[in-house]
Order: sequence, then structure tokens, then C-alpha cells
Amino acid sequence: MSSDLHPGDRVVVTGAAGFIGSAVTRALVARGAHVVTLLEPGASRSNLDGLDVEQLEADITKPQSLTGVFDGARFCFHLAAKFGFWPTDPSSFYAVNVQGSRNVVREATNAGVERIVYTSTVATLGLWRTKAGTPSTEDDFADLSHLYGNYKQTKYVAEHEVLRLAAQGAPVVLVLPTMPHGPYDHRPTPSGKVVLDYLNGAIPGYVDTAMNVAHVDDLAAGHVLALEKGRQGRSYICGGENITMSQLLDILSDVTGLASAQRKFPSVFPIIAGYASQFLEGSILHREPRVPLEAAQMASTTMTFDDTRARTELGYQSRSAALALYESARWFVEHGYVKTERVNQLAWNPPADQTARRS
Repeated sequence: MSSDLHPGDRVVVTGAAGFIGSAVTRALVARGAHVVTLLEPGASRSNLDGLDVEQLEADITKPQSLTGVFDGARFCFHLAAKFGFWPTDPSSFYAVNVQGSRNVVREATNAGVERIVYTSTVATLGLWRTKAGTPSTEDDFADLSHLYGNYKQTKYVAEHEVLRLAAQGAPVVLVLPTMPHGPYDHRPTPSGKVVLDYLNGAIPGYVDTAMNVAHVDDLAAGHVLALEKGRQGRSYICGGENITMSQLLDILSDVTGLASAQRKFPSVFPIIAGYASQFLEGSILHREPRVPLEAAQMASTTMTFDDTRARTELGYQSRSAALALYESARWFVEHGYVKTERVNQLAWNPPADQTARRS
């Protein structure tokens, strides 16, 4: 059966108002799909402003809330997830990420949806060789001790449960996005916060680590490619460029004209800061730490990835990290996230590849 997306196809998107979810929604609208956005009750919908989409509210942790949602739908993209470093209720991560994913995949499958694209995360993969310069692939299994925090742990379990449903016949394809950057990062996400902190002069230095930077719109295009060309039960990393933290800051300096952070800290520095912040602010003052331990652990981990499978099997392409970071920075500035005195210092220098994607 063909999974080609046609104009008018009814497509349900969970988490559609989020950073990656709204990019997927925009990509589907551009293809002429009839998009049904499934939104958490009370969630901000600003990322959907101006889009011709149908909006529904549902609590995915409750199966009865999904009754009728998938009737007549041909496809489903499941991007809804709970993310955070300091939860007041850790059990909510399990409820949303694990049980919610099971509910969505089961209900969509039972309703006859032809294909479900489940958004996992590269955080479920092993990082055994990245410190030695070898990026991880979809075949690198995780070390459980490296699954820091509620988000990683529950996404790992959720991926297992989704794959179990796929083994029982659910028409699931998995996409594992890397670090997204670009416009519409309202929250902002942890990756966007790096850009925002740089713009506001709040990054005094860096540690020797590396990450994979991708434009959020390229990740959205990868989701659509996974829908149309992916194989059932198969995982696809969608990414961009592997760069060091030093290179990321230099790119931001190049595109904004602001000075780059030059001071290099030992890799143990963010871990020490994370433990101290967790103890003083978290345990004693009972408030969210300024340096969450989970974020500190991630910041000191080399997270590079090889997305050859998606490029070979799906035809996935991506643009430069410079473009992703430039468009992220521009969006934050244009939407009032940056201090006036820092805005006055900007000297924009757009990268050349504003349209071309790398195959």
C-alpha cells in the first residue's frame, strides 16, 4: 500500500503546537493535507496562528479522550511528549511519554490509520564511541546508566512499547531527531536556550563537547519522508551537522557579530555546578535549580550522530548548522527575547545556504 501524502488526506498530529510538532504541521499544510492538530488542554497554540488546521483538545493519557479522533484519518504523527529537568510530578513523564504513546498508537491502529510516524529521540541511543570521534547510529544500544532523568528514561521505555506494538502489527515508523534549531521556539527548548543565553551574554565559556545541530524545518521534512518512504518498525535518525560547542559559539559569533565565548572549562565543571545547584536550590530551597543536574550531564556528553540511513533510504537532506543557528537567533531577537543593549550590538551576517539542503 502506498503511503504517499496527497492533498486532502486527513492527518492527525499530536503535539502540533510544539517546536518540532508545529514545523511538521506547517510542512503538512504546505502539501495540502487536512491537518487535525491534537492539543493538550490549555496548551499555548501560538505556533499554529495563521495555519488552516482543525484543532482538537485531548488528554492522551486517557484512552477515552481519543475516541473518534482518528476516524477517517489516513495518517498520524505522534510528537506529543513531556520534557523538563525539574518536574513537580515525575510520574507525569511516564503517563504522557509511555502510556500516552501506547494510547495514541493503539487507537490510531484500531481506527485503521495506514501509517503512524512516532517521534522518539536520539537520547535513547548509545553513546559508546562518540567521545572517540565515532558518531552513533540507530544500531547503538543505550547504556541505562546514561539515561539521565525522567525524559530520557520514559522516552526509552516508550520507544520499546511502540516497537512492541509495531511487532504486533501497528504500522509505525520511528524518527529520532537530533538538536533542533530555528524559528518558533517559544519555550525555548534546551537547544534554543543555548542560542538565547549566547545572545543575552549569559555564556561565559564552554566545555569540550559536541552535538548534532539540525534546522527544525529539515527535521519536519524528514518526518514526512519517513511517512512516505520509511519501513515499518524501522528507526531513522534525522539530523544535520556534528559540531563542537566551540564551533557552535563561533558560528553564532559569525552570524550575529557578537563576541564568541573564549574561555574553556573542564568537562567536570557543569557536573559540579549541577550537583551544587540541585542540592542548594532543589533540596534546600525547593525550587527549580538554575543548573539542573540532568542538563549539566547532557552538556558534558558528546552527542554526535550519523544519519546515513535516513539519507540513503528516505532521501533525507539538511542545510547547514549555520543557517539553523542564524534563523534561531533572528527569531529570538525579532520576538523580544533578547536584551535591548545586546540587540544594539548585533551585526547580522546571513549564511549563504538559505535554500540548499545537503544530501
